[in-house]
Amino acid sequence: MRNRNISKIVWGIVLVIAGTLFALKALKIIEIDILFKGWWTLFIIIPSLIGLFTERGKTRHLIGLVIGVTLLLSSQDVIDFSLAWRLLIPVIIILIGLKMIFASPFNKRTSAKIKELKNDSKEPGKCTVAFSSREINYDGQRFEGATLDAVFGSITCDLRNALIEKDCVISASVVFAGIDIKVPDYVRVKIDSNALFGGVSDKRKKAERQDDQQNNGLTLYIEANCVFGGVDII
Repeated sequence: MRNRNISKIVWGIVLVIAGTLFALKALKIIEIDILFKGWWTLFIIIPSLIGLFTERGKTRHLIGLVIGVTLLLSSQDVIDFSLAWRLLIPVIIILIGLKMIFASPFNKRTSAKIKELKNDSKEPGKCTVAFSSREINYDGQRFEGATLDAVFGSITCDLRNALIEKDCVISASVVFAGIDIKVPDYVRVKIDSNALFGGVSDKRKKAERQDDQQNNGLTLYIEANCVFGGVDII
């Protein structure tokens, strides 16, 4: 919630400044060219900057910032456009590699726990969709983990009334797709993800599940790989 408020405040400041500049130019108080060459790249740069400081999945925002700045510099004729595009893909690959190398200690602990749980558990249920959608409902069923893969499609996995008796793992992969996982409020969620223009987001209201989580030791681990897609915890 705090990060959302920061994002709104930053966007509010940006809009106030932009509106003020337009008004001053209309009144001929200032004579600056507001619509400079490449001004449209600000719609890539500003959201990426905000996300870099307010959201957990920073890699996609860093990549967006690199793309935005590259397009701005090429629009300003600072760098050659064709050279910029040739270098863009290598830079993105380097950023993803650096993320993997310098993963945070929290993610390392989460990854180790995921590996432990996967070794100790039986074969999880599996759902794969391609160019389609599917809903999975675990009402009244024991849930011990799942593998969800979506390519140009969507999966909805409903665990709200499932029997979750121990920590478990969901391995999710999305490519130009989306996966929604409906999780009971009393279950904690920990995430370990790699994302390129996508990510994993826990959209449940923290206030509603905080007390239940403190009284219940169950944790659902989300292991996700996202390429132009996302996994939402709802």
